[in-house]
Amino acid sequence: MPLLEKTLSLILTAALQLGFSACGGDVPPQPQGDPAGNLSDTAETAAPSEDSGVSVTAGTQTDRGFVLDNVLHDPQEGDIHYNVYIPDSYDGSEPYAVFFTLPGYEGLYFQGLGANLQEDFGFAAQDYNDKMIVVAPQLSDWGETSARQTISLVEYFLEHYNIDPDHIYANGYSGGGETMSRVLGMRPDLFTAYLHCSSQWDGAYEPVVQSRTPVYLVVGAEDEYYGAAPTQEAYDNLRALYEQAGLSDSEIDRLLVLDIKDASYFAQGGAPNQHGGGNLFARDAQIMGWLFGEH
Repeated sequence: MPLLEKTLSLILTAALQLGFSACGGDVPPQPQGDPAGNLSDTAETAAPSEDSGVSVTAGTQTDRGFVLDNVLHDPQEGDIHYNVYIPDSYDGSEPYAVFFTLPGYEGLYFQGLGANLQEDFGFAAQDYNDKMIVVAPQLSDWGETSARQTISLVEYFLEHYNIDPDHIYANGYSGGGETMSRVLGMRPDLFTAYLHCSSQWDGAYEPVVQSRTPVYLVVGAEDEYYGAAPTQEAYDNLRALYEQAGLSDSEIDRLLVLDIKDASYFAQGGAPNQHGGGNLFARDAQIMGWLFGEH
């Protein structure tokens, strides 16, 4: 997409998302019992990993259980900002699930500390598994750089936390879906299942099919930014590759889901538009239940 067109479209997206949150839709609850902490003058930095040279500067503020603005310092990929929820019960003695959630344009790092937590995905996920770490990166764009940074962050958590390799989940909403589709196109083997929301697919398809990584694609039929066509195209391309690989319809249906929501879905959820209304997917038990279900 040309840069000028992309920029104008993103401005429209921002307005749509802000309109949704301002109109009393499915807005995340305000902090209760866990107010934002005060920034200290210094932050603790973990020692670099001997094998990769990465280190982490821990955040010092919190928001509803998330520690904000941790920074993974990667010699190759640069500084990677992320917010993280780690259950109080986690002590490293048993493997936990992990969920990576990439936000839309309004949640990128330059939008402000913790801006991505206006989306509900990281909070709703906690209802499905009380032994799950939630990582909410705040990257700087929706392209290849952010995709590589996401992979670095996933690899860091797999190396430094006791993570169950059969329970590694991801979602991408809007621009975050563009980034995460690139991630899936490079390293689909990292994930148990992926939820692609209100977005377009920018990554490769073949690695996803080769790894048999389950993918759920959901979008509004009249999404104001992308429309439904890119999601339909991604589904058609993935399905065609599975068919070429000799999988039956029932086998493909277990790996690939297309869910195009009509206008009534968003109206019933109180969303004034379909793109910003993609936040409703986070509170949809059918959608999120699929993501965290058996695969």
